[in-house]
Amino acid sequence: MIYPLVRELAGDGIPVAVTCRVLKLARQPYYRWLADPVTAGELARAYRANALFDAHRDDPEFGYRLLVDEAAANGQPMTGRTAWAICSANQWWSASGKPRRGKGGRPGPPVHDDQVNRVFTAAAPNRLWLTDITEHRTGEGKLYLCAVKDVHSNRIIGYSIDSRMKSRLAVTAIDNAVARRAADGAVVAGCIVHSDRGSQFRSRKLVHALNRHQLSGSMGRVGAAGDNAAMESFFALLQRNVLDRRSWATRKELRIAIVTWIERTYHRRHRQEALGRLTPIEYETITHTPAAQAA
Repeated sequence: MIYPLVRELAGDGIPVAVTCRVLKLARQPYYRWLADPVTAGELARAYRANALFDAHRDDPEFGYRLLVDEAAANGQPMTGRTAWAICSANQWWSASGKPRRGKGGRPGPPVHDDQVNRVFTAAAPNRLWLTDITEHRTGEGKLYLCAVKDVHSNRIIGYSIDSRMKSRLAVTAIDNAVARRAADGAVVAGCIVHSDRGSQFRSRKLVHALNRHQLSGSMGRVGAAGDNAAMESFFALLQRNVLDRRSWATRKELRIAIVTWIERTYHRRHRQEALGRLTPIEYETITHTPAAQAA
């Protein structure tokens, strides 16, 4: 609300008429508010609602219990009952937990155009990255993996593993990919990052991360599984070689198994026909020439 600012400036000697004219406000609504201002409780509720809405917009799949944690982390603690009342009044339901009618839920609108059109090739590193999320159950609950693959070499250049599928999962994977390429002295500005239309990839946090690193977002079409088939092929390989090989009692042991397989087996021992029977690390080493780096 801007009326408290008008009142504060009036206390400093600035006429209400002048402030309202500068802020393009009508004076009569201000005087009506002054006669019956918002109570401290209403203001506190508004701040809480704003914090819950920001968290809900960033992670639409969160229910009110998880939104409470996010709001508290942003300086607006409240009880679960209070959060439920606010979310219920505004119909901020979990995108995955609330049953839908009709045709059911569909991915939301894209925040980026499709710049790939199923052409999963790149003439040089850091021209096209693919990213997606997979999950697997353990005795402690689900574990989520977000991976970023460079199409040029099929190397997993960044990934993030967590017990919760939040927008930060995707943001961390992108940040790690940029950090790894930066450590190699590569420039990633202008690289296309292609994903599906999952809420994590449509979140404000991920869009900000792409802009911060000067990356260009791209999203596939609705109902077209082939739009990110190259990324799905990596997850299928991970499924056969790690996830489905045994049952996993804890998230920690599955996390270690995933990291070990990616870094030791997939990158250094898994020879691929598309790379001329080379591993991703071998292929990058051979093609990482000054000319390619300059490109």
